[in-house]
Amino acid sequence: MAFQHRPCCLLLGALLVSHLAAGLAATGPGDVAVYWGRNKDEGTLREACDTGAYTTVLIAFLSAFGHGKYTLDLSGHPVAGVGDDIKHCQSKGVLVLLSIGGQGGEYSLPSSQAATDLADYLWDAFLAGGRASVPRPFGDAQVNGVDLFIDQGATEHYDELVRRLYGYNRYYRGGGITLTATPRCAYPDQRLQGALATGLVGRVHVRLYGDLRCTWAAREAWEKWAAAYPGSRVFVGVVASPEADRDAYMSQKDLYYNVLQFAQKVPNYGGIMVWNRYYDKKNHYISSS
Repeated sequence: MAFQHRPCCLLLGALLVSHLAAGLAATGPGDVAVYWGRNKDEGTLREACDTGAYTTVLIAFLSAFGHGKYTLDLSGHPVAGVGDDIKHCQSKGVLVLLSIGGQGGEYSLPSSQAATDLADYLWDAFLAGGRASVPRPFGDAQVNGVDLFIDQGATEHYDELVRRLYGYNRYYRGGGITLTATPRCAYPDQRLQGALATGLVGRVHVRLYGDLRCTWAAREAWEKWAAAYPGSRVFVGVVASPEADRDAYMSQKDLYYNVLQFAQKVPNYGGIMVWNRYYDKKNHYISSS
């Protein structure tokens, strides 16, 4: 999967290709995030982390919330063992986040109380809390944070959810809860606008797919997001296979020349977000295994 580069871009391009083709998980602006949990044939969470290709894995999804019911949908993956895999990933320096929402499911926040209840549930079920009455699907393993992948339902109260979650940072001696959002590429995304306006979301994964309004102007769409949230690290979100979205799929070469060579020059560029581990494993877009 080698690229052919113009002489003026040779060094920068070669470094990028090394990161993509070899699956090198660099820190800083070279971070690579991937969604896991969308296909039982993608392998385990541990296997994803052992590739060395990713610096962050987003477990997808908590697909029902806001109405007194919480559902964790991992597409047929057995939940038993995921907790140990989370600890394994973290021991290798990989952040593990829980993504809430998704492209299907039953979720919304109909009230301020629903936002408070969801934040408290996430704290006790997946983060550092632990009320005896709240089951912990991953046992004593703690995810590093929460990702908002809000693709349906009403737009209200996600700002309150973010503030409530952020408030739990007072219980951490070091580090804290990583808060991320994964909006659609057309700016703005009404469902996440309130949450992002809080200034508490540290990372924004912009999906440059699934929306024909910006498929043919991916760079311009991404630059709007980067300019709008200079205090957040903004990621370029791509599909790892044409099977996921044929119109939006970019080869590594196209990704570099059309988007990354420009995005990497933006001060708050964060890295690449890959949808998803199943397609990446199948197509070897980022990971070689």
